[in-house]
Amino acid sequence: MDKIAIVILNWNGAAMLSQYLPSVLRYSRDEAAVYVADNASTDNSLTLLRTVFPEVRVIELDRNWGFADGYNKALRQVDAEYYLLLNSDIEVTHHWLTPLTEYMDTHPDIAACQPKLLSMADRDSFEYAGAAGGFIDRYGYPFCRGRLFSTVERDNGQYDYPADVLWATGAALMIRSQDYWDAGGLDGRFFAHNEEIDLCWRLRLRGRRIVCLPESQVYHVGGGTLPKDNPMKTFLNFRNNLTMLYKCLPDEELRHVMRWRWLLDYVAAWAMLILDGHPGDFKAVFRARRAFKLWRHEFDADRRAIQANRVDKKIPEQRRFSLLWQYYVRGHKTFNTLPAS
Repeated sequence: MDKIAIVILNWNGAAMLSQYLPSVLRYSRDEAAVYVADNASTDNSLTLLRTVFPEVRVIELDRNWGFADGYNKALRQVDAEYYLLLNSDIEVTHHWLTPLTEYMDTHPDIAACQPKLLSMADRDSFEYAGAAGGFIDRYGYPFCRGRLFSTVERDNGQYDYPADVLWATGAALMIRSQDYWDAGGLDGRFFAHNEEIDLCWRLRLRGRRIVCLPESQVYHVGGGTLPKDNPMKTFLNFRNNLTMLYKCLPDEELRHVMRWRWLLDYVAAWAMLILDGHPGDFKAVFRARRAFKLWRHEFDADRRAIQANRVDKKIPEQRRFSLLWQYYVRGHKTFNTLPAS
């Protein structure tokens, strides 16, 4: 069994692998086994790996299973104490693995952790996809230390301390293999988007902790597979977020939150059309809500199991305020100005 297995999921990402895999090998191979799981790429990814990076262990999947099930199928072939799920567009730094591993080794109550995620385009700013650790508000809107909605902060050391969070970014997620499988892994039905939030929330409900450890830092390109304004990304985000809420919210909150989300989602859709001029995103929200309604009861058994296994009904990292109200009405644009838990 390996101590740490870094697993990079790839789909037609030969260019990203060429550029960023060398840093992973340079700063990680003495401490971890490095895998690339290929989601049936049609570019030259496999040829590149065999000829340029022969030391990388390659897992060939039979088709594009998406992010969630792609990892599930790949990780079943990996024997390690810790998995480290890493995007192909991540540049790691010297000594990045040591703080993560040492903290996990000495804190057995922690299921997963992430490094500080900085932007490749502006290396003094946080990166949108996870920044310094994630939270959600009472209506399921995710945000981070260092990023609220589209407002991304500069990194001035304001979050340079370990912190408990609700979710760790899937771009660079270290997780105990035992916890991964005890919680059921990533939900493959999501395909992509919100899957790491869903997994981490399920772990928190089981009494396991998630932390961000900024002593470790990496740089992320972001938006590698689907651009931020792609309607498919909008569809997956809305559908999967609603599904996650259905699975994880306690009975006493579910109906209230879903009523508000019905209103807020349609307000967001019209704003995308009228204010942003994005008819594709407008339609994607309607399709997402319809898709959620059609498949919601496929998750009834998941919901019962999650609620039966929950340890605490109230989780501090699920904040009780409305992020929309704090951001758009109260004018709070940075994490440190938000109300405390």
